[in-house]
This record gives sequence, structure tokens and C-alpha cells, in this order.
Amino acid sequence: MSEPTGPAALPPAGRPGLLRRRVASFGHALRGVGSALRSEVHLQLHAVATAVVLGVGLYFQLRPTEWALVALAVAGVWAAELFNTAIETLTNLLSPGYHPLAGRAKDVAAGAVLLAALGALAVGSCVFGPKIWALLPR
Repeated sequence: MSEPTGPAALPPAGRPGLLRRRVASFGHALRGVGSALRSEVHLQLHAVATAVVLGVGLYFQLRPTEWALVALAVAGVWAAELFNTAIETLTNLLSPGYHPLAGRAKDVAAGAVLLAALGALAVGSCVFGPKIWALLPR
């Protein structure tokens, strides 16, 4: 049999294949999340909150739509916190001393985390509020 040609051909020597590059990019992303999780106290608090939310969701046997809302809220907070960490890290690199614009960038990034967390609180209140309310004695 002859060697394949065209799109099915092997990548040129020295250039990793598409699958290998994708796997590597997932590895880099996971390393970034792990690094942030080890160094950022707020992300550690989000991790604890995520575990609590998952446990409460299992307890209340959330419906698929409720799980989707909770997952989007949790992912939004995590993403905002990771963006905030990236912005703070780059700002510290580029402006080790105080600069008002560096402070503004950090404040805006922190504001994004706050808004994501408030949105997640609203979702949590809508999803879990009625279930918790039903458990309270009347």
C-alpha cells in the first residue's frame, strides 16, 4: 500500500499533529487552573462553594435545566476569577510599582468577578430558594 497523501497525510516532521496540539493545550489550561487554585484564596473559596452547591444539588435532585443553570453560574464565576487572576498577574508584571491605570485595571477585573458572583447568587436563589423554603417549618 502507498503512503496516504492530502489531508490524511502525516504532519511535517517537527510539527506536532492536531490531536497532540489539542491535548497539549488542554494540559496548559489545566496547569493554569491548578496554579491559580493553589495561589488564589478567592478561587479556593469558589472551589469550596462549588463543592457545596454540587452536594446541595444532589440532595435536592435538581432537574437537568436546573443543573444547566447552576453549571453556567459556577462556570461564569470561575471564568471571571481566572480572568481576574490573569489580569492581575500581567498588571503586576508590567507595572510592579503603583500606577493609577494598573489599579483601575485590577479594580475593573475584580468588579467582573463581583458581578459574576452576584449573578450566581441570583441563580442559586431561584434554583435552591424554593426547595429550601419548602423544608422550613410553618
